[in-house]
Amino acid sequence: GLFLVMRRMSLMGDAMSHAVLPGAAVGYLLAGLSLPAMSLGGFVAGVLVAVLAGLATRYTEVKEDASFAGFYLLSLSLGVLLVSKTGSNVDLMHLLFGSVLAVDDHALLLVAGVASFTVLSMALVYRPLLLESLDPVFMRAIGARGGVWHLLFLLLVVLNLVAGFQALGTLMSVGLMMLPAIASRLWAVSVGGMLLVAFAVAALSGVG
Repeated sequence: GLFLVMRRMSLMGDAMSHAVLPGAAVGYLLAGLSLPAMSLGGFVAGVLVAVLAGLATRYTEVKEDASFAGFYLLSLSLGVLLVSKTGSNVDLMHLLFGSVLAVDDHALLLVAGVASFTVLSMALVYRPLLLESLDPVFMRAIGARGGVWHLLFLLLVVLNLVAGFQALGTLMSVGLMMLPAIASRLWAVSVGGMLLVAFAVAALSGVG
C-alpha cells in the first residue's frame, strides 16, 4: 500500500481489486465456493488486466491511469454480469464484500502464505523498488530495468488482493491495503517510519 502511494498509484490498487472479480466469478461458476478455483481465476484476471492496460499505455495515446480505469470498469461489469445471470444476490454480495463466516483454515493458510511470500519478495527487491518509486528517471538513466520491478510489484499487488477477497470481498480488500498507508504519510517522514505506522494501523484495524 505504501509503495502504491509513493508511486502515485493509489487508485490503481482500487482498479486492480475490481479487476479480479470476473476471474473469481468464473471460478465460482465452475467450482462453487472453491477457494483455489476462485483465487486462481482472480489472479489470472488481475494479471490479464494489468498486462492489457500496460500494452494500451505503451502502444496508444491513452495514459496509464485512463487505461487501467477503462479495463477495470469492463472487468467489474463483466464480473457482476456473470454472477447476476447465473447466481443469486447473496452470491454477488459475497464476492463483492466478502464474508467473515466463510473464512476457514484453507483461507487463513492462503493469506498466511501470500503474506509470507510478499514479505520475502519485498525484502529481496526493496532497494531497487524503492529507488524506482522515488526516482524512476535515474533508474532509466543507469539502465536498471525499472520496468521489471514495476511488473513484479504489480504481480504482488494482484496476489495480495486475491488473497484478501475471500474475507473482505473484491471491493473492500483494497481498503485494508490503502488506508493505513495513506494515514502513515501524516504520522512519519521516513519510508521506514511510514512502513511501521502503516503496519500498526492495519493491525489495529484488523483487531478492531
